[in-house]
Amino acid sequence: MKQRQKPKKVGLRKTALSNRATHMPYSAIRKLASFADDAKKRGVKVFHLNIGQPDIETPKEIFEAIANYREKVLGYGPSGGLLDLRLTVAEYHRTLGFNIDLDNVWITTGGSEAIIFAMMTVCDPGDEIMVFEPFYTNYNGFAVMAQLKLVPITTRVEDGFRLPVHKTLEKKITPRTKALIINTPNNPTGTVLNEEEMFIIHSICKKYGLFLLSDEVYREFVYDGKRQISALSLPEVEEQVIVMDSISKRFSACGARVGSIVCRNKDIMDALIRFCQARLCPPTLEQVGAIAAYKNIDRYIQPMISEYEHRRNVLFENLQKIPGVYGHKPEGAFYTVLRLPVNNADKFCQWLLTDFNYKKKTVMLAPANGFYSSAGRGFNEVRIAYVLKEEDLRQAIEVLTVALEAYKG
Repeated sequence: MKQRQKPKKVGLRKTALSNRATHMPYSAIRKLASFADDAKKRGVKVFHLNIGQPDIETPKEIFEAIANYREKVLGYGPSGGLLDLRLTVAEYHRTLGFNIDLDNVWITTGGSEAIIFAMMTVCDPGDEIMVFEPFYTNYNGFAVMAQLKLVPITTRVEDGFRLPVHKTLEKKITPRTKALIINTPNNPTGTVLNEEEMFIIHSICKKYGLFLLSDEVYREFVYDGKRQISALSLPEVEEQVIVMDSISKRFSACGARVGSIVCRNKDIMDALIRFCQARLCPPTLEQVGAIAAYKNIDRYIQPMISEYEHRRNVLFENLQKIPGVYGHKPEGAFYTVLRLPVNNADKFCQWLLTDFNYKKKTVMLAPANGFYSSAGRGFNEVRIAYVLKEEDLRQAIEVLTVALEAYKG
């Protein structure tokens, strides 16, 4: 009698995550959050110097405008943003001296969406964008999402994070280089690009036909009588410039998630609106609040800038007293990158949250290696956001002083 053959087992194909998922980095700003949560559960007060979350009150006009919204259905809005907000953003730029009209403005879901949309509009997978490091850590994540390559040009704390000369930039340009991204005032260094540096950037973009992606979220945050030079002011490259912006820091409204893209290139704006349509629309209520905020900017902005300049001065007055800490007083934004007398800032920052407290207090810092893409950079550096009120800032620096002494011991 013929024996019946057993059916062959069909194995399931092993499921694997995408390359994007595998290479997507943790945020250097948030990756230690679980340790901070655990510290709080133990009754330790954590001073958050790791994240640019302002404690200055959001303008009341934002909340009032949202509270007075009277539509009976909260429906989809226009993909490019509410008409009134686009007009308001265009007018805001005109008061700064730039010839911007309605057709040059789209509203995005936060500055983050503005950046990722701009990257994907000008780059194909595998293309390159030059960036000065250290840079805003989420550029790394956006580059992975867009499947493009960031080409870092390193700046150093010893030089105050000033830009290198023309030749250094030109050596980095390849046939796949499509754009240069800048952030001035800078997160994480607080550096404000000067006229000479903006001339270098302008010359490179003009000579090689590169798009210039300019992250101007901190435009007003400039100290010591200096001024921010917008990419919108650069001649002869007007159609190569894409400005990415947000209300998060300007109006202390990080949770609103309202940003904007400003560009004079019709083809770019046409491409961008198709990205906007694919995600439907930005949040309506927050846009209503943003309109009210921009209309009251003159009343709100200057006292806020003065307060941050004061906090910066308090921070550096006290940092100078800590042996082995090295850094330059920032010219803008509300961040600074410091070199600490430790071998590994990642381990030190985690230790602060897991093994240390002083009078039931500790500090949370952002390890700076996550603000670089070059291997081995920033290993003994941290970013500090001086967004706490003066009393808390002084306490935080006192805690950091004791922590460094204990860690070295």
